[in-house]
Amino acid sequence: MTERAMRALRVPVKQLRRECSLSSLRFRTTADLRPIEGTVGQDRAVNAMDFGLSIEADGYNLYVAGPTGTGRMTELRMQLERIAATRPPARDWCYVFNFSEPARPRALSLPAGLGHKLGHDIDDLVANVRREVPKAFESDEYAQRRDQINRDIQGQREQFFQALQREADARELTVNVTPMGISTVPVIDGRPITREQFELLPDAHKRRIQERTAELESIIAQMAPQLRRLDRGAAQLLAELDSQVMRLITTPMLEELKREYHEEGEVVEFIDAVGKDMLAHIQEFRGSEEEPAQRMLPMLAAAHEEVFERYKVNVIVTHEGATSAPVVFEDSPSYYRLFGRVDYRPTLGSMVTDHTMIKPGALHRANGGFLVIDALDAISQPLVWETLKRALRTRVARIENMGEQLSILPTSSLSPEPLPLNVKVALIGTPRIFQILQLADDEFRKLFKAKADFSTEVERINGHVELYARFVAKQVTDKGMRHFDRTGVARIVEYSSRLVSDQEKLSLRMLDIVDMLVEADYWACSEGASVVTAAHVDRAIEEKVYRSNLVEERIQELITNGTLKVDVTGAVVGQVNGLSVYDLGDYTFGRPSRITARVSLGRGQVINLEREIAKSGPSHSKGFLILNGYINGKFAHRQPLSFAASLTFEQVYDEVDGDSASSTELYALLSAITDVPLRQNIAVTGSVNQLGEVQAIGGVNEKIEGFYAVCKARGLTGDQGVIIPKDNVRNLMLKPEVVQAIKEGRFHVWAVSNVEQGIELLTGMPAGKLRKNDTYPEGTLFRKVTDCLEAMTRRAIEVNRAAQRELMTPGSTSADGRKREPEPAGVDGAGTAPKRPRDPRTNGRRRSPPKRPRA
Repeated sequence: MTERAMRALRVPVKQLRRECSLSSLRFRTTADLRPIEGTVGQDRAVNAMDFGLSIEADGYNLYVAGPTGTGRMTELRMQLERIAATRPPARDWCYVFNFSEPARPRALSLPAGLGHKLGHDIDDLVANVRREVPKAFESDEYAQRRDQINRDIQGQREQFFQALQREADARELTVNVTPMGISTVPVIDGRPITREQFELLPDAHKRRIQERTAELESIIAQMAPQLRRLDRGAAQLLAELDSQVMRLITTPMLEELKREYHEEGEVVEFIDAVGKDMLAHIQEFRGSEEEPAQRMLPMLAAAHEEVFERYKVNVIVTHEGATSAPVVFEDSPSYYRLFGRVDYRPTLGSMVTDHTMIKPGALHRANGGFLVIDALDAISQPLVWETLKRALRTRVARIENMGEQLSILPTSSLSPEPLPLNVKVALIGTPRIFQILQLADDEFRKLFKAKADFSTEVERINGHVELYARFVAKQVTDKGMRHFDRTGVARIVEYSSRLVSDQEKLSLRMLDIVDMLVEADYWACSEGASVVTAAHVDRAIEEKVYRSNLVEERIQELITNGTLKVDVTGAVVGQVNGLSVYDLGDYTFGRPSRITARVSLGRGQVINLEREIAKSGPSHSKGFLILNGYINGKFAHRQPLSFAASLTFEQVYDEVDGDSASSTELYALLSAITDVPLRQNIAVTGSVNQLGEVQAIGGVNEKIEGFYAVCKARGLTGDQGVIIPKDNVRNLMLKPEVVQAIKEGRFHVWAVSNVEQGIELLTGMPAGKLRKNDTYPEGTLFRKVTDCLEAMTRRAIEVNRAAQRELMTPGSTSADGRKREPEPAGVDGAGTAPKRPRDPRTNGRRRSPPKRPRA
């Protein structure tokens, strides 16, 4: 290739790096700028997010897709605050004791802020009743009324026993009233007799006493129901008295509460139920003589206090003081943190629970508003994803422990009443997770119909550069950093383009940009500067590289001392310098590797050694197969290929992936076929298709800089450089040091669009164009390729014929040392079969067998 042709393929210096013009930045420092509100260049995602959060139709929950650091969380938070401010606060939610079904606590809804108020009001009611009831029952008025009832009852009992005694006197008997009942005793001479005295009486006398006793017991049996009714009546009168006293105390208090909550029907029902239950538990409010003993036994005292726990109001969600709809960000969406739980406490050696032990989850706190959770956490936590979908589908929020869902046998526990659910859920995740859920989960498509997709890059136009500067101003203000001058902002813009390896784009991974702002401010502070300049940004970039490039330095050291063999001068047949990129997570760098090819006679097979040992990734294997397709289509149109070749990355022991070395491997193969040496002072990268077009690859900046570092360590000669695809020119954002070396002519970058241009640069020979007679012109590389391949084919034919002759010669010795036997009968001494006599019916042609009829 002529020098003029090489200059035509050389990338101009101005295209090696796009600098940010200071004239386009119309400010002195970021102090002159108004900080931006929101993100840079995410208009599509912002519009989609506004739609997803604003629409109130069923199933339009939101999925926010995008890599970490693109500002998706910041923008979502801003959008939620704006939309939530236009909506009213959500209602409070409480759980109270269900007096009709104790195992199913009731859920009460109240306006925002009234949940705790109801709880305090009920606590005050119970406290007042517990204080006033004992006083009422200890009053003189209550004692008088109780004594009057007792006297009345006692008078009736005396009348009853007087009548009974008269019946006994008439039969010379008497009656004794004991706790065990009424017994009869015989009387002789006016005095009751004992059992022993009774046994001493004559039999006739004993029979008369027994007959009279039987008559009296019959009368007692007839009168006993009257006595029992009298006792029950007495108990009822006393109970009615107690109820009257209780109602006199509680009714005014209950009525006052009902008037205060008259607009909340369910609350009024609960207050009525509390009043009825208090009447049913008067003794607990009155106290007893055992109360001092209970205080001496803490467990008994605790059991006594549990009676009053039923009246407590468990406020699980309150929005007291809120002016807008709730917005909840759940950073750790485990099952219990998201859906709540029912706790237990130990009591008298067992675990018990009640409605006061019900704990809410993030879903309950966000009810009536918005809930934000991480998609990966939601699908990876046990039972979370299925429970969340069920809640969104049924629009109710249940509180049940995981054991109730996983247990084979039913367990006895609380079953709180579910809450009606009205919540908008926003999942934050990567596009990959979104694709997986779309394909694997049919319900996901029904429940998350809105998607906001955050991009990682944006066009580098003046409007976006201005927004970038305003973003810097916002970060400076929010984090209390020094302001950046124009040169500092310009370098940040260039750094942003370097992150995406595109002169026409800016990175939207704002987390990386913020990190660089913080580090540049640190170095400005260490130097005592008042503003951050380009020099501080450059140092921050250098220090960031220095902290992470230990592996790169070690590899460069091995290349420099010859442990890793890479030639940067001379020319070698079947050998070329390929370029690869190593990704360490926080740092990427390029490394040159020697790619070699060897050729021998064969049947057209080209072997990728990395693929043979399962160290070739799918993309690299595909690129290698494309290389095969190019060779076959380019040089096997006249005759089959009769060569075998092997290619490999020398001294590379990790897995090789990516197709960016396919053009490099092709150049090495062409060189090995033709014995034309390749320049070692030029490294190559680029993908090739079956038509011979060189296609764009990734990591072009790191690859160029990696080879430049090796050449710099060995000594720049002025003729070294890198061949890249022409389509990658827009991706160049090289380091200033490399650009300066190229500007001074000490290093070069060439851009090619096809294999012909690349092989001409490496060999200095013209590639050649196929003529109408399917040949290439003399003196071209491709003519040499076809000549070499044809020579290999002829040589392969000669070898095959010689092998056949050896096999057909009788008495010759085979390769294994055995004598060959003569040919079977019917073969003449020359090794050819005798001719058959000509058949006159067919004029020498072989007759075909008769055709069989088809079934």
